[in-house]
Amino acid sequence: MVASQEPSRGRLNGTGPIAVVDIGSNSVRLVVYEREARTPTMLFNEKTLAGLGKGVAATGKLADDSVARALSAFKRFHALSKHIGVKDTYVIATAAVRDASNGAQFVQNAEEILGVPVRILDGGEEAHYSALGVIAGFWKPRGVVGDLGGGSLELVEVNGKNPGQGATFPLGGLRLCEMADNKIDKARSITEDCLRDFVWPTMANGERTFFAVGGTWRSLGRLHLEQNNYPLHVMHNYEVPAEEAIAFCRSIQTADLDGVKNADAVSKQRRGLVPFGAVVLEQVLKSMKADRVVFSATGVREGLLHEHLPEDIQAQDPVIEAARELCMLRARSPKHCEELITWTDAIFAELDVTETDYERRLRHAACLLSDIGWRAHPDYRGEQSLNIISNAAFVGLDHAGRAYLAAAVFYRHQGLGEGALSTVIRQLFTDRLKVRAKILGAVLRVASLLSASMAGNLPLISLRKIENDIVLSLPGQLEPFDGERLRKRLSQFAKVVKANDARVVIEG
Repeated sequence: MVASQEPSRGRLNGTGPIAVVDIGSNSVRLVVYEREARTPTMLFNEKTLAGLGKGVAATGKLADDSVARALSAFKRFHALSKHIGVKDTYVIATAAVRDASNGAQFVQNAEEILGVPVRILDGGEEAHYSALGVIAGFWKPRGVVGDLGGGSLELVEVNGKNPGQGATFPLGGLRLCEMADNKIDKARSITEDCLRDFVWPTMANGERTFFAVGGTWRSLGRLHLEQNNYPLHVMHNYEVPAEEAIAFCRSIQTADLDGVKNADAVSKQRRGLVPFGAVVLEQVLKSMKADRVVFSATGVREGLLHEHLPEDIQAQDPVIEAARELCMLRARSPKHCEELITWTDAIFAELDVTETDYERRLRHAACLLSDIGWRAHPDYRGEQSLNIISNAAFVGLDHAGRAYLAAAVFYRHQGLGEGALSTVIRQLFTDRLKVRAKILGAVLRVASLLSASMAGNLPLISLRKIENDIVLSLPGQLEPFDGERLRKRLSQFAKVVKANDARVVIEG
């Protein structure tokens, strides 16, 4: 089999595809990423529920049928990686393999198939990489990361870019189910005993965020999302108040989710594990005295990749970098989008539009995303941009921030009226973000007529507020860009910022 010879396949330049094979207690998974980056984009993602952790607690060994399923999957993973043209592959194994007496033989067989070493993570390393995964997927996270696998639970404090010391517990879904003889009450008692002596980090009120990592907990979060008719089906950064989450966990602690509303939102293979994941999450949130639980789509794999990045790339803002990549791939002029950042910086300062650091980050990202829909039919550019942004695999922002980005770019293309804006977006963002999204959308509409969305003009143009009037100053050489359409949009902008009037001034 020969790797594809396509020169770029529509991807950005960089290191080339990299892959992680994650050998977990419940599933084995191949994830291929486009390149090393602050926010690596998945090219391919496939898992097999091999169930390597089944029976390990009782027998101390990996079951023959589970081993066979995993090794068969590795043959496919290896062939897929060669075909894609993967440059580097990392292979990691966790609780089931490290705890099994025949784990070493399994690792040897896996290495022969995959052609690269298998790294067996101990509990502390697993906790460390889970925390790094949350650092990769959130902007300066503060709280406790919990990674629930099939064989173990890892807990570790996270504060900005620094993981704390991790701890590991034999509370993975498969293991807990077996130790409890598939009985919820017994599982609850085991969980309480395991966590009783854990010393939770000291955190201020409002900082007690629990970041839930792992497929079982994501399935639990999706079930909560479905039951509550939440408008956006994006699990990353889905947030639930702790009291509500605890009550929800109690409500679904029934075998195989029998009788639970919307149980079909969970795959059949995970329905037996989710009630036990709910037992663990309930006890964690109670013991931690958590304020909220936030579900993370990033974990050990992303943490491993994050560790290999240079420090300057690790320090980059994930939202800005993800937006910049989309800009490079889709905008007419990426340089123009970068100019929008500087231009809107000056305008928001001139108009004294207050922004938090987070809101400023969102505005910069929206500038980079402002032209990603231009290839669509003009009537649908706003709608297409909104759909791309609201469903993109962004990390580093909450759902309200995602709504801000989508709305600002929608306004830029479709106009400032409320009627056409998606009801999903209206439900997600706050009134404060809505006002700022509309101001930015109005600014972007003016900028598009001054520049045709191409670089070069905006640095020569200023927009000021003089005695509550909006004044747009054009240098003499740009006078031909003035016109009725421009003045109409300038007047619309003036109304949005509650100015009295708007005018264009030609200088020089």
